[in-house]
Amino acid sequence: MKIFTASQIRACDAYTIHATSISSTDLMERAAGKCTDWITGHFGKDTLFVVLCGPGNNGGDGLAITRMLHQSGYGAKAFLLHFSPQLSPDCDANLKKLQKIGGSHVDILQPDTFITDIPPNIIIIDAIFGTGLNRVPEGWVGNFIAQINQLPNTKIAIDIPSGMPADSIPENLDTILKTDHTLSFQFYKRTFLHVETGKLAGNIHILDIELDKTFIKATHTQYQAIDAEIISNIYKPRNPFSHKGTYGSVLMIGGSYGKMGAITLSSKAALRAGAGLVSALIPECGYEIIQTAAPEVMCRTSGKKQIQEITDWEKMNAIGIGPGLDTDKTTAKAFAEFIDICKQPIVIDADGLNLLAKQQELFAKLPPGSILTPHPKEFERLFGKSPNSMQQLEQARTQAMRYNVHIVLKGHRTAVVTTEGECWYNLTGNAGMATGGAGDVLTGIITGLLAQHYEPVDAAMLGVYLHGVAGDLAAAELSQEGLIAGDIIDHLGKAFQATAHSNQINS
Repeated sequence: MKIFTASQIRACDAYTIHATSISSTDLMERAAGKCTDWITGHFGKDTLFVVLCGPGNNGGDGLAITRMLHQSGYGAKAFLLHFSPQLSPDCDANLKKLQKIGGSHVDILQPDTFITDIPPNIIIIDAIFGTGLNRVPEGWVGNFIAQINQLPNTKIAIDIPSGMPADSIPENLDTILKTDHTLSFQFYKRTFLHVETGKLAGNIHILDIELDKTFIKATHTQYQAIDAEIISNIYKPRNPFSHKGTYGSVLMIGGSYGKMGAITLSSKAALRAGAGLVSALIPECGYEIIQTAAPEVMCRTSGKKQIQEITDWEKMNAIGIGPGLDTDKTTAKAFAEFIDICKQPIVIDADGLNLLAKQQELFAKLPPGSILTPHPKEFERLFGKSPNSMQQLEQARTQAMRYNVHIVLKGHRTAVVTTEGECWYNLTGNAGMATGGAGDVLTGIITGLLAQHYEPVDAAMLGVYLHGVAGDLAAAELSQEGLIAGDIIDHLGKAFQATAHSNQINS
């Protein structure tokens, strides 16, 4: 699913109006109808609504929704904030339509007027500002939004919460209306997918308003969401005449005294991701641990408490390095020597990233197409601080192109950044996966897929998707609070089943 900028969305609206001979008023009617359908599908007829409208097209949506709610037998009243002397043509048309069915259904709020007596059981629908907003709400409107934010009512935003930009994260978040649900038209906005602003938008519901598919297909964007359709084009079902050699050999490198759990999880995840053979290069102190916890994994040792030498990697189809590795001087030397001579794409995580951060000269020696999987703090150690998560992602795009690597920037919406600067947001997963070892599992999954001859970018995208699906399945069974990293591994089989089923539907 493509993610467009606000200007691209407006262009898509305009193209749809021109190409399909539909009027802008009719397109607004269609969008309002989709919103009304969602609202009436989620709230009973005894629900009352207050609809806050601005003078632009977003306000026109709100006025149309108010009318449609009345026509569906719901109680709703619109308040039009009069902070501009002129309404947009479609907003004005919908104001007249609403007044025609009943003048009491809408009030015009003059400047410095506030609503202070909304009972908490009434649902507030936000249609003050849309994606056309190009400045921070100030004065009366800014104060109005702040006052609404203090109310305990359930709030639903139409297209985007008022005050929220679509394409950037503002320094001041206090003038964004905080909502429980956002009904967005056709596309995700980038700000929905970043922690600072995403948490203000609540649950996102994408409503298909039938914008022109030709325009969508032809319009380029560097930002997309990983969805079932994308995954169906990546996922490769197994050949019934295959054998374990068909699915490649993995070498997981890591572990140190007190941190053997990380490499154990990674190795088990690589197996569960479908790799034919998995070996682990670990220090001697972890031999009995991993042989007991993961008997399917073959072991080789180097060093007593930390890795001292990396050998036999040339025989492997895929290599993952870093989980529990430690940053001991001897290990740092072995890591540098390995990076210096390795030519095949590798997956680097955890202490592998920390060693890379301490030896910046190794960046230029990374095998092309390698996959780095940092969380935000690890990324910061690698490349420096950023003012917010969106700027950090832009920095990731720059560094991925600079060093010809893929970067999996982990977070609430993990993003896969490619060597060409493309950004793919993953939409699977949940807050229960914020638990120790979940990242080690992801490293193993991606490495296991890489061994099966998936291209590095495909291994990364399919890996984060499956990781999230497995986490969602685990949380559904065990709760988000009770979920631990091993549960993600245990549910990978069901995640593959769900992916294969989706693949059959989309094929």
